Amino acid sequence: MRRMIILTEGHLGVFDSKTATSVIRYRSEEVVAVLDSTCAGKKLEEFIGVGKGIPIVGSVNEALKFKPTVLLIGIAPPGGALPLEWRRYILDAISHGLDIISGLHTYLGEDPEFAKLASEKKVTISDVRKPPEDLPIGTGKAKDVFATKILTVGTDCNIGKMVTSIEITCLAKEQGINACFVATGQTGIMIEGSGIAVDRVIADFIAGAAEQLVLERAHYDLLLIEGQGSLNHPAYSGVTLGLLHGSVPDGLILCHQPGRNAIRRYNFPIPPLLEMINMYENISKPVHPCKVLGISLNCYGISNREARKAVDETEEETNLPTTDPIMFGPAKLLEPISSLVARRSGHGLRATGHERRVT
Repeated sequence: MRRMIILTEGHLGVFDSKTATSVIRYRSEEVVAVLDSTCAGKKLEEFIGVGKGIPIVGSVNEALKFKPTVLLIGIAPPGGALPLEWRRYILDAISHGLDIISGLHTYLGEDPEFAKLASEKKVTISDVRKPPEDLPIGTGKAKDVFATKILTVGTDCNIGKMVTSIEITCLAKEQGINACFVATGQTGIMIEGSGIAVDRVIADFIAGAAEQLVLERAHYDLLLIEGQGSLNHPAYSGVTLGLLHGSVPDGLILCHQPGRNAIRRYNFPIPPLLEMINMYENISKPVHPCKVLGISLNCYGISNREARKAVDETEEETNLPTTDPIMFGPAKLLEPISSLVARRSGHGLRATGHERRVT
């Protein structure tokens, strides 16, 4: 098992260190420390809501007493570049024999200084955002996969699409459904151990990458596909559309944060939820019509009472099952998905003709 230090230097927070937060939420048993000198000695859960008991340290040397084997880069900044001041932490980690895991667009393994030292110290640098080299273009073949395919979509980036997918997958497995989380971003890959970071794929091949991920997992009964970006995002709408048409989902879960009225870091308003629902459903029609089955709210930073109110108001506005899967669990979202799985089973939709097993 990996023993990870997660580097967040100067960026520790739910949204600023999204990668760190999610890896700690779902792989906490592998995390021995967080490296952030600006927060050293403080309680981790006060910054990201999870990770109780995991220490925050100020240097690689300080973290060595926890016997780490890996330094993981804990942020995913716009553009994915490595902060220059972080080079010293990476060099320190390599010098002490730690492997490096990075989800940045900057490939650390191709950096001459890092690569030379890593070779000398016989450590591995894993750039998980680097896509396969032999990706196909999309063909629509995912439409023929019998597994029920659910794609999370959003009203913005960094709004809970990955967490929603993982939470629904975990509950589905608990209920005996043969379900799989399909990672399409660097953090999801770090958690799941497989996937393709589609935002690094050349535009012509994004749909093909999504299709390949689905075809490789066709033996599952239910696929929860991690969404990326949003159709209304001025920078990242392209990757959203590629995923939507490439994975050919049978249903969508729309993710939103109450009170977020504009795209983060941009002065573009977020349309009303009903308009977003129509946008996603209408743009799906040419390839494979599908419906938004539920709304996942990210209520981080507001009280339980305020979150309950937001859930109730959203359900009234959209007439769709709504929940915050972290605060209140994902059961409301799994219910319509399970019904869809059962309907597809009842209609004998398995392309191979084999009898469907539903638990």
